[in-house]
Amino acid sequence: MNPLKISVRDAGTGPVWEINGALDYTTAPELREQLTTLTLRPGQRLVLDLAGMDFCDSSGITALITAHNHTLAAQADLALAAVPPNTVRVLRMVGLDQVIPLYPDTDAATRQ
Repeated sequence: MNPLKISVRDAGTGPVWEINGALDYTTAPELREQLTTLTLRPGQRLVLDLAGMDFCDSSGITALITAHNHTLAAQADLALAAVPPNTVRVLRMVGLDQVIPLYPDTDAATRQ
């Protein structure tokens, strides 16, 4: 598995974080820590582009829930883009696909 790398860029709707590597029990704390430094304005959307994520365990799912809660507290929202099929399956099993919108790619997630 590859170490976690988070690249940040801005889009018209808000920040886009590209998540690359494994999002697991050893790396999920890094994502949660970076979320504490993120300031969102009401109405913005944080997009997590997961195209480069090669593994996600339950700690990674918990980090995604943390991101969702962070955006709600800021009166913003969260979108997941390019979610790998195995992660989509888990999100559907636990019902998170009903709470966090999933998009095929970042372009679709950042359309206003």
